[in-house]
Amino acid sequence: MTAETIVTPAGCEVAPQGVRCMVMRGGTSKGVYFVANELPEDRDERDSLLARIMGSPDPRQIDGIGGAHPLTSKVAVVSPSTDPGADVDYLFLQVGVDDGLVSNRQNCGNVLAAVGQFALERGLTSASGPQARVRIRMMNSGSSDTGIAVTRSVATATFPFDGDVPVYEGETAISGVPGTAAEVRLDFEDIAGSACGALLPTGRISDVIDGVEVTCVDNGMPTVVLRATDFGIAGDEEPGTLEANTPFRERLESLRLQAGEMMNLGIVSTTTVPKMTLVSLPRTDGDICTRTFIPHRCHDAIGVLGAVSVATALRIPGGTGAELLRPGAEPDLVSLEHPTGIFVACVEIGDGHNGPVVGRAGIIRTARKLFDGFVFPPSAALARTPH
Repeated sequence: MTAETIVTPAGCEVAPQGVRCMVMRGGTSKGVYFVANELPEDRDERDSLLARIMGSPDPRQIDGIGGAHPLTSKVAVVSPSTDPGADVDYLFLQVGVDDGLVSNRQNCGNVLAAVGQFALERGLTSASGPQARVRIRMMNSGSSDTGIAVTRSVATATFPFDGDVPVYEGETAISGVPGTAAEVRLDFEDIAGSACGALLPTGRISDVIDGVEVTCVDNGMPTVVLRATDFGIAGDEEPGTLEANTPFRERLESLRLQAGEMMNLGIVSTTTVPKMTLVSLPRTDGDICTRTFIPHRCHDAIGVLGAVSVATALRIPGGTGAELLRPGAEPDLVSLEHPTGIFVACVEIGDGHNGPVVGRAGIIRTARKLFDGFVFPPSAALARTPH
């Protein structure tokens, strides 16, 4: 299928060269959602099309529908699952704003929060009763790009349903999103080591890289946890302030490149993983203060699976920064302060024969349908590099 293919739901007027899509807010991210068979089968053709749809490469994404920020340049590709244990398959793609590169080397739990609703809207699965439960197989896990063969993980999304369509309105508020919406509960299964092959990819709870103690963890998102004070910073600075600190950013990137190889991710200079999260003493009502890089921009909040991974590292005895947790915090919950609020992650840690193991992981998000229709990308021949 090509960008020029006309795809239209029943009853809609055919739109020449349009590609059907839905724009949805999932958690604190915004993404463009596609049915898999409405995109090119060839990966290179698909990625080229998605970059043009977003308007990349261009820091403003002015000729596309991307929002000129990594948090709003995201894509979900959804299809009926071939696994009898899941309802739909979900592939997450991050479209680079400035470089136009399309990466499948990470997952996105925020975009995941709207996958179940999209699947019902498109008729990819069905539900009944006041609560829909959609089992979603996350296809980024075990991507061949990592060279690691691991089991793809499943998340169960539970949200209100009126018998015909998902319910988006509700009273649940999450930090970083104005107003309220319907609650979406996400429960994760077997996400430990989903990208790196192990919960602790280096085989150790902590490592020292260039004199800095870190914990490298993968409980759904490859993440490196570091103490902010080891860089001579407070850890509660505004994102723009941290991005403007060139010596700090260069040192952080050097550590990220080294950690990537140690975590079995190979050369990560052109990828968005591992994420780097600085932790420091809590400032407000949370258990810990965080600042996360994705990887070169400081996140305005914190990603869902990144939050789960950070919470996991902090709950493992001896994990980097665990001593900074607020005394008296609940044993299975971690409230992570971030630049725009607080994110609560639930993680149960137990002892296994070969080290720490994860029991349950879950979070609460909200989602909303923003737009449904056709997007009109320029042809590949007309796509231009930014001026």
